[in-house]
Amino acid sequence: MSRAPAKPQDIESSYAWARLAVSLLLMTIGGSGMYSVTVVLPRIQQEFGVARADASLPYTLTMIGFGLGGILMGRLADRFGVLVPVGIGAVGLGAGFIAAGLAPNLWLFCAAQGLLIGLLGTSATFAPLVADTSQWFDRRRGIALAICMSGNYMAGAVWPPVMQHFIDTVGWRQTYIGMGIFCVVTMLPLALVLRRRPPVQAPVPAMAGGPGPAVSRPMGMNPGTVLALLCVAGVSCCVAMSMPQVHIVAYCGDLGFGAARGAEMLALMLGLGVVSRLVSGWISDHIGGLRTLLLGSILQGIALLMFLPFDGLVSLYVVSGMFGLFQGGIVPAYALIVREHFSPAEAGARVGTVLMATLFGMALGGWMSGAVFDLTGSYHAAFINGIGWNLLNVSIVLFLLYRVRSMTAGRSGTAAAAQAG
Repeated sequence: MSRAPAKPQDIESSYAWARLAVSLLLMTIGGSGMYSVTVVLPRIQQEFGVARADASLPYTLTMIGFGLGGILMGRLADRFGVLVPVGIGAVGLGAGFIAAGLAPNLWLFCAAQGLLIGLLGTSATFAPLVADTSQWFDRRRGIALAICMSGNYMAGAVWPPVMQHFIDTVGWRQTYIGMGIFCVVTMLPLALVLRRRPPVQAPVPAMAGGPGPAVSRPMGMNPGTVLALLCVAGVSCCVAMSMPQVHIVAYCGDLGFGAARGAEMLALMLGLGVVSRLVSGWISDHIGGLRTLLLGSILQGIALLMFLPFDGLVSLYVVSGMFGLFQGGIVPAYALIVREHFSPAEAGARVGTVLMATLFGMALGGWMSGAVFDLTGSYHAAFINGIGWNLLNVSIVLFLLYRVRSMTAGRSGTAAAAQAG
């Protein structure tokens, strides 16, 4: 296969769907870097003799590296094609897992997690693959992005039990080293499937009230302003999203149901989140990214409200399932919005920036909910805090939709005047 750009007829071809399947697999493998540290946390705390807060630091650094690396890898993908960042990611994950497995102290373990696994590893299998997938589809772009980004949730479903089995069998260090070898051996051959550059796409007509992608002033505003608003919206919605995802296990423990029930609710959220992403992808192909984001954000707010009056075991399972079904399509909508309103040549960097904001929101929200709990002694105020952030997100999306409608109305008026003249 040549690295020359593909032809327009390759869009949504059988090769494009095969490429999507490979991207899904790569994201599932690469996502191991994000979830592995949560599985090994108790062993790290025990072996290095540190407090729980110190043992949690590797996860925080991994997420920071993940978010910042998304921008770097997105820029590399824009300039050299997605093969380059994915290849770097395979080597970064391999070196990171092996270095962490051999780390003699917590600080070197943190460095391996944050720099190698987060910044150079997992980040390469998220934003670049999302941006690349968006350029191989047009009519079915929403569902394609949803399928691709399901790999992130699939990693959370697959890797924790697999890694826990090997940790119990051979120890965490050997498991980490084995994961490093596995990532290199599997990801590098898969990356070769992605050698072809995306086809050059002409500007497309407006869909669902939005302009084509190649516009100098998306939504009638400066591109930097639109991107900043999307980033604030991404932080806001994911601060709200993180409250149940990060704290449902502890919440169930406080209510006397036990951590095992909370873990089951978390698994239910993530499993139904995959379903939500696929359904939302189909919806977004019909109504556009902004309207899909608005729908998901409103539904997420409703689910958060449901946590306030219902704290029984059965009702929490139901509400957790609702939350998973409602919120899974929110993050893919941001990638679709970028592709609908910005130039394809900037897709990698801009998608990486917005997705970094959503990751920062998850990290901030997880910490903030814990801080609110420490101040109040209850998760009730933490849920209200999440609802407030969700309202900020909805407000931004409504404003962006207003800008799009104003632009569309202005174009229609100009066209009508021209015809009358």
